Amino acid sequence: MNGDDARAEGAVIVFDGVCALCSRWVRFLLRFDHRGRYRFAAMQGTHGRALLEQHGLDPEDPLSFLLLEQGRAWTDTDAIMRVVGGLGGAWRMVMVLRVLPRVWRDGAYRVLARNRYRWFGRHDSCYLPTPAQATRFLD
Repeated sequence: MNGDDARAEGAVIVFDGVCALCSRWVRFLLRFDHRGRYRFAAMQGTHGRALLEQHGLDPEDPLSFLLLEQGRAWTDTDAIMRVVGGLGGAWRMVMVLRVLPRVWRDGAYRVLARNRYRWFGRHDSCYLPTPAQATRFLD
């Protein structure tokens, strides 16, 4: 899949499929993304790995969250705020966090990313969507 495919299919979130926190994040988005705006690619899959590499992120040591939307790549807290804000309604209030310096926001995110397995656990395999959710996943 190239970048044009990602744009044609809507916003794509690349996530760590074996990270327990990341899997919970995807389940949260599936629950609250009523418009079906987001699609998902596990970094362990072919599409997710390729997307990380295309955007200069190391698939072997992914300390960054990646969102591809409207032909642009967003990472870290900018990506998280765009995703949550994109849910609409009261979720848009998350954008108020932009008042915090990005270096602070991203610094806190990096601490979380580096410790995600230790603090939240790790699964033996990638998150598996239900049959109804399968069309939202690229691999």
